[in-house]
Amino acid sequence: MELIIKTNNENSIAKFIALAKKLNVKVVQKEIPDQGETNKEELKKSILNFKASGPSSFGDAAEWQRETRKDRDLPFTE
Repeated sequence: MELIIKTNNENSIAKFIALAKKLNVKVVQKEIPDQGETNKEELKKSILNFKASGPSSFGDAAEWQRETRKDRDLPFTE
């Protein structure tokens, strides 16, 4: 079984580690990389630089609109 506990409080971490040692439980401590501005900038760049790999699955919106509304008269066409 695996239990993940996240905290920035060093005192709380020390207490968990001490309890784990008393209970003979293995503790694996991993550092979480800073997910601040660098990840936000990378995400922003990936969104802005997105290129579709193929044609849109929705087709041509203007063509769809012409087909759907071809049987209706518009008020300004008279």
